[in-house]
Amino acid sequence: MTTGLRILIVDDEPAIRRFLRAGLRAEGHLPAEAETAQEALDAIGRGEADLVVLDLGLPDMDGIAVIQRLRQAGNMVPIIVLSSRDAEAAKVAALDAGADDYVTKPFGIDELHARVRAAERHRLQRQGEQAVFRSGPLAIDLVRRLVTLRGEEVKLTPKEYDLLRLLAAHAGKVLTHRMLLRELWGGETDVQYLRIYIRTLRQKIEAEPDRPALIVTETGVGYRLRLLDPPAAPPGAGAAP
Repeated sequence: MTTGLRILIVDDEPAIRRFLRAGLRAEGHLPAEAETAQEALDAIGRGEADLVVLDLGLPDMDGIAVIQRLRQAGNMVPIIVLSSRDAEAAKVAALDAGADDYVTKPFGIDELHARVRAAERHRLQRQGEQAVFRSGPLAIDLVRRLVTLRGEEVKLTPKEYDLLRLLAAHAGKVLTHRMLLRELWGGETDVQYLRIYIRTLRQKIEAEPDRPALIVTETGVGYRLRLLDPPAAPPGAGAAP
């Protein structure tokens, strides 16, 4: 379990801050609070947060503007948006601005804990710059451009590999349709084209393509490559002969 993260709660509702503070402390984290966007920007600028839980409806600045200012300044602190705006357009706008995840109010604290763990794994993976990416049975050798599933090579087209590598570079984070289309095709193609590539990629790397465990769909928003634990070793593996 991820513990000891300094998590900045940015919300102008005292009841929400109290609820989050208690839940995060129970999980072993170190919550701090900010009521306004400026308080949050100042604290983040001082390096006082490992992760930010951000409400969009702040009194002095819209939360999306906060995300944009941080990302434009090169600050890549993980940001989980927590908002009552449940429209797909709001989610897409926050994620395109640079948020790592989006949780809609009302929410369960267990769901938030799971999102925190995913954001932290993404941060650690990004900092590690590993030559080989792994998630469950999937391995991507980023130097040799080699993809294996349970040790067996998977043949991908160049565009399928580019799509998988982009998802892996942001594993645990939702990538919007717009971002994927922009990065892979310069934004000049239809989202249906992206869905076709996702479908063929799933057929090659998922045990059950119709029930994907690796590449999951965020309906109306985009896709996320999950970070899964490696498969358990068979009984007796590694034992002395």
